[in-house]
Amino acid sequence: MFDKLDDLLRRFEEITNELSEPTVTDNQTRFRALMKEQSDLTPIVEAYKEYKKCNNDIKDSLEMLEAENDEDMREMLKEELSDAKKRVAELEQELKILLLPKDPNDDKNVIVEIRAGAGGDEAALFAAEIYRMYVHYAEGRRWKVELINVDEIGIGGMKEVQFTITGQGAYSVMKYESGVHRVQRVPETESGGRIHTSTCSVAVMPEVDEDIDITIDEKDIRIDVMRASGNGGQCVNTTDSAVRLTHYPTGIVVYSQTEKSQIQNKAKAFALLKSKLYDMEQQKRHDAEADLRRSQIGTGDRSEKIRTYNFPQGRVTDHRIGLTIYKLDKVMNGDIQEILDACIAADQAAKLTRMNEE
Repeated sequence: MFDKLDDLLRRFEEITNELSEPTVTDNQTRFRALMKEQSDLTPIVEAYKEYKKCNNDIKDSLEMLEAENDEDMREMLKEELSDAKKRVAELEQELKILLLPKDPNDDKNVIVEIRAGAGGDEAALFAAEIYRMYVHYAEGRRWKVELINVDEIGIGGMKEVQFTITGQGAYSVMKYESGVHRVQRVPETESGGRIHTSTCSVAVMPEVDEDIDITIDEKDIRIDVMRASGNGGQCVNTTDSAVRLTHYPTGIVVYSQTEKSQIQNKAKAFALLKSKLYDMEQQKRHDAEADLRRSQIGTGDRSEKIRTYNFPQGRVTDHRIGLTIYKLDKVMNGDIQEILDACIAADQAAKLTRMNEE
């Protein structure tokens, strides 16, 4: 590990020197690549430098202890030594986590798709609440949310909704939301007062950038334009602005109607289709690599029930990591960071265990 850290430290210094050259901005592609690499290496380098400093502090404290006779000074030195040793242990663990292989999609924006599952209208109402939960969470992080398509029902529910979340590292945290979400409560539509269980599925896909080669052949696509449907509003139902794409090889159908312009809806629809095709490739690779499943929390299967929201008891349980918290109201209002942090920590622990086994 420390050989690798020394190599990274040398590489960081090389990048820093190159970035200080006055001609570095002449090649903008190279400049951006260096800036990104420097940004990725900075937390590792800073932790490693602190680690080396703490080790030097330990060495200095031991030498001073041997030479010191004053008891008060010895006690102070022992305290500093203890603090430095504790910090070294913390930094070793931190460096192991920082050196874990990084998901190449972690820095990407995401496209999220929520679909109502079992439970009829109640499932659609729950899907709408999960959508609002993510909107509140994204707003709290100052990320941008943009609708691609929504299929609403009259009582405020959503049969399905697709939207983008644009923000630094969005995929690195939102990827843990993929799976089946389950709600247990007395539905507003239920007169008997019985608790029902309904579900919705969430799919989180990395937005496909130019660096990912997803080729869509024109002959494999059918493009239909139509008037947007929905609850009305200016320009809705007045122009053929909505776009539906059908991808023949996979049977994927995507729809975009949230923009007034057909061109904008077409661009959104193609972005969604590309993300779905890329996600299919990722899922195939995931299914083919049994070892990858062992390094992730849960199975990574989209059909896996990952979380239950129990309204009568005010609790939320994440089944992958055995976490239960009793602040359902806050969670439904977007306060999901505690759950996401626990998922990230569990994922890192599983990967560290696997790394130590190899």
